[in-house]
Amino acid sequence: MPTDKTMEAVKGLDVPRYMGRWYEIACFPSRFQPRDGENTRATYTLKEDGATVDVLNETWSGGKRSYIEGTAYKADPNSDEAKLKVKFWVPPFLPIIPVTGDYWVLYIDPEYRHALIGQPSRSYLWILSRTPHMEEEVYKELVQRAVDEGYDVSKLKKTPQADPPPEAEQGPEDKKGFWWIKSLFGR
Repeated sequence: MPTDKTMEAVKGLDVPRYMGRWYEIACFPSRFQPRDGENTRATYTLKEDGATVDVLNETWSGGKRSYIEGTAYKADPNSDEAKLKVKFWVPPFLPIIPVTGDYWVLYIDPEYRHALIGQPSRSYLWILSRTPHMEEEVYKELVQRAVDEGYDVSKLKKTPQADPPPEAEQGPEDKKGFWWIKSLFGR
């Protein structure tokens, strides 16, 4: 679904207010996440420099917690647009290769409870919430915003979230990074 529309990112994002935990309500499946992932979430922590964000992405697959850590920073420090770059080192069990991607905040509600995240190629899309569940009306509004930005939302997949969500200490970890290896083969 090619589009000529210029994608717009949020301007004037209050970065400290954006920090904290965000639950993945839906996303475009990608090779960087296990297909059977659930309870997927991201936790953002602003570093002391005020410009770099520590990123912790977690998901549960096969009853085990998998995670990857990275950093995010403004693509253009002089711009007020919420266009960030995120960098992860892979594979997670032996982090030697840097992988950098775009992370654009396309929408954030005034209370900073719901967010729509994408990137210029429109290959990736995330609907995030401060809580593990989102009202259907809000979800539909964010899906419509994605359509308005030129996304093919037929690829959107809801992410199962437990109630209450597990904490990191509540499950065994995938210490070998099997989910990452399987993701290379599209599993």
